[in-house]
Amino acid sequence: MIVYDFSPSQEHGSVRALVRAFVDREIMPNIRAWDEAHHFETGILHKLADLGMMGVCIPEAYGGAGMDYNTLAIVCEELERGDTAFRTAVSVHTGLNSMTMLQWGSEAQKQKFLVPQAKGEKIGAFGLTEPDAGSDVAGMNSMAVFKGDHYVLSGSKIWISLSDVADHFLVFAYTDRNLRHKGISAFVVERGMPGFSTRPIHGKLGIRAGNTGELIFDDVRVPVENRIGEEGEGFKIAMSALDNGRFTVAAGACGTIMACLEASLAYCEQRETFGKKIGEHQLVQQMIAKMAANLEISRLLVAKVGWLKNRGVRNTRETSLAKWVSCDAAFEAASDAIQVHGAYGYSSEYPVERYLRNAKAPVIYEGTREIHTIMQAEYALGYRQDAALRAMLPAWPFAHSEGEA
Repeated sequence: MIVYDFSPSQEHGSVRALVRAFVDREIMPNIRAWDEAHHFETGILHKLADLGMMGVCIPEAYGGAGMDYNTLAIVCEELERGDTAFRTAVSVHTGLNSMTMLQWGSEAQKQKFLVPQAKGEKIGAFGLTEPDAGSDVAGMNSMAVFKGDHYVLSGSKIWISLSDVADHFLVFAYTDRNLRHKGISAFVVERGMPGFSTRPIHGKLGIRAGNTGELIFDDVRVPVENRIGEEGEGFKIAMSALDNGRFTVAAGACGTIMACLEASLAYCEQRETFGKKIGEHQLVQQMIAKMAANLEISRLLVAKVGWLKNRGVRNTRETSLAKWVSCDAAFEAASDAIQVHGAYGYSSEYPVERYLRNAKAPVIYEGTREIHTIMQAEYALGYRQDAALRAMLPAWPFAHSEGEA
């Protein structure tokens, strides 16, 4: 019999209180202005680094805080309660980049890239999506041609979070297009490499307080030592990175549901119609009940993934389910929160319209709702099975020898 223990530890409670206080102090008073100005406040990342939150689940030997993977989920949930932009930053920096480096990087690569990222001294980003290749990863056009002691990288990536902020970019390109998925390799591109440039994307529906843009590779010379894993392992590395990223996205969705519930509960006490508080109307109660139920469901799904990660068990199926269910629930919660607020919910005077705009993106990125629906059906039907990976995330607690050469 499998025994699941999702009870939060004292450390979990302390981290939640710490990040919640940080969000209330540093983000909540400013987020409306930042959102309206399409301004990404990089100072938040520096302050999170001071709190040890940029490498919260990275072993101490690599500069991190050494906490478990569920602690990362708590950080992401509380950050998204403030705004999706800052959860996205941690998702990309920690989930997609640093945890992938921890899983697949060589010891030399971990020392060069992971240690400063875990400390928050350098920021990591992730480049997979291209103008003509989103869910269809094999449709990418970026190429890396081997030239002795380096690769020449050409192509572009789009919809890249932290594009104008990050120092290290984990990117994917074909080294042999004829092999399709098995011909993709992974590389770290460093800002400042000749031929590498970025440009921002403007006019987004949501996550306006975040930085999103395009990466352009114009014959960038990437040293062989910057290749992550073996040649041709890029697709496996990308998919395992998405397992980590989707975990943080699902956790963040819990934060959106929580924010919608908190805002709606407050408004139910403030607003009266037909001689009574709106919270006394049964159809309003129905929407409140759905938010409360979906918050618990989503948290349980996320906690199970964190538990599996702590045990060092592959969790692609469980992560996909958590991401799909929680992101759909967050979008529904935001829509219902606007309904609870009525006409005021349609105004930026209240935060719920921002929650709705922000909640749409996670339904699309890191695997669309449709992709995850298909994945879950294929698992149920027995059409999809996960093979063993050459490298796995280390189980928690981390061994004391982590980081020793």
